[in-house]
Formats: sequence, structure tokens, C-alpha cells
Amino acid sequence: MTTETAPGLSGWPPPVLDPAGPFAGPIQVVAWVLFVMAAVVLAIVLLALGVALFGPRKWKRRVGGERLVWIGGLAFPVVVLSGLLIYGLATGARVAAEPKPGEMRVRVTGEMWWWRVAYLDADGREVVQDANEVHIPTGQTVVFELESADVIHSFWVPRLGGKVDMIPGRRNFLRLQADAPGTYGGQCAEYCGGPHALMGLVVVAHDPRAYAAWRARQAQAATAVVSAQAPLALIDQGRAVFAASGCGACHTIRGTEANGLAGPDLTHVGSRQTLGAGILPNNQGTMAGWISDSQGIKPGNRMPSYPVLTGQDLRAVAAYLESLK
Repeated sequence: MTTETAPGLSGWPPPVLDPAGPFAGPIQVVAWVLFVMAAVVLAIVLLALGVALFGPRKWKRRVGGERLVWIGGLAFPVVVLSGLLIYGLATGARVAAEPKPGEMRVRVTGEMWWWRVAYLDADGREVVQDANEVHIPTGQTVVFELESADVIHSFWVPRLGGKVDMIPGRRNFLRLQADAPGTYGGQCAEYCGGPHALMGLVVVAHDPRAYAAWRARQAQAATAVVSAQAPLALIDQGRAVFAASGCGACHTIRGTEANGLAGPDLTHVGSRQTLGAGILPNNQGTMAGWISDSQGIKPGNRMPSYPVLTGQDLRAVAAYLESLK
């Protein structure tokens, strides 16, 4: 199993030149072609410079001759750059074409500074919502519909494919596929202001049966899972604190009165790997810290801090949210 840690945790950033799917491989080839061509051009320029400075007089005259200037300064760059352009556009067209009938589609919307995720049916309707985490089946092409709700962002999961900008008012497409189960880190790759560097995500690849089971669970309304760390009394208290603090004005928890759209959907927040768009591992302690002082952890994000909550209230609401599997 190929596993990476999530953004913000040890092992981040993920390796860029280590493809884990068929759409990442061609991007890696393009990168290596560019590296090699840049090295070749640099070597030629340095060789010409060396000849011009230290070579025999006869060679110096040739280096400074009009014919070589035309060839090296115009013809060679035009041929090389045109070839690279055509090669790059052909590769990009393969991974960025519009969806075909029957292809799995996931809509990811970049927001300041997190990711809204929606899984679409065959008619393009949203059937499951999530945030900051995308789940896909292995061995299957997934078309990502990329949008932005505010400024320009850029969706990039290095081991699965190239990056594509998310532009307000426009929908771009990107195909990704994971060959093996695992967790693959992603990042916003276009400066979008504020805590841009802390805008990460993870793509979790399951074998097809595990993915089908996960998708069925995600389609259900929220159900609290009682455990030793989250007993029923603490969960009930946390649910009451969540409602009384007005959290439902920004967040949705399906099956409850919380129906806000400004922030991430929290219906199954306890099952996610990270918090704060990939910067913290997801557990009760980090959940309580995020609620209490999100601005201290990720300055400038749109989640207000709640220092007015008591320690017991924080523990309760964190237990409630962590129980939403």
C-alpha cells in the first residue's frame, strides 16, 4: 500500500517526480524533457561563452558570426520551443478533456482557504458532499470538475497528475487515477492570499469494494458513534453546544437543523484524516484546539475562534464532531 502523510504532517510535501497513476506518468515525462532540454541549452550557451572568452581566434570569429547568431538565436529556439509546446499541449489535452459518458465525476471548488468537494451522479447532480478530502476507487479514471468560489486557486496532487487552475466563473477539468490504494497529498499551487501555503488536501484511493462501502456511508445522514472517548452524555452535550453557539449557520450536518453553506459540510467530519484543510491530524484534541483558536493555528482563515467556550464545552463539542463517522 502506498501511503503518504497528509499536508502539514511529517513527510510533507509529497514527492513530485514519483507518479502513482497513468495521468501522472506523462506529466513526469514532460518535466524530464524540459529538464533535459534546459540542461542541453545551458551546456551549449556555456560552451559558446567559453569559446568566445578563451577559444582560438578562428573559433571566436565563428561564434560571433552572423550565421551562427541566426541559427542559435532564432532558428534553434523556434524549433525547440515549438516542439515542446506541441508536445505539452497534446499531453494536456489528454488529461483535461471534458467528461465522457460513464466517467466518474467529482466537483472540487476552491474557497478561501479550503476545498469544497461534491460527488456527482451520471446527470451531474451532487449526491454526496465532503470537504478537504477526496475519495476515489483505484484503477478507475476520475474526472475532476474544478471551480473557484472567490479568487484563482490551483488544484495539484503531484503523484496523480499535473496542476490545473481554478478560475472564478470557469469550469476546468482534470483526470486523475490511482494505481494502488493509499493517501496522496495535494496542495493549492496558485498564490491565493492569506494562508495559501496552508491550503492542502488529501486524495484517498480505495480498492473498488471499499470505495463503494465508503460512498454508501457518506450518502447517509449523520450518525454519532458512541465510544469510550465519546460517551453518549458527552456527545449529547456537544450537540447542544454546537447548536447554541450558532455553528449551524455556517456548517451543514445532514439529518440535523444545521444547514449552513458558508463552511465545510460536517456530516461525517469524524471520518476525515485532517482538519483545517490538511494542516492538522483529525482527533478530539486537535478538533478542540481548532474550535478554540483557529485563527492562531491558521491566521486569516474564515473560521472564527471561540475562546468564550469553556474547556468542558470544547471537549464536548469536539467529542460530538469526532463521533460523526
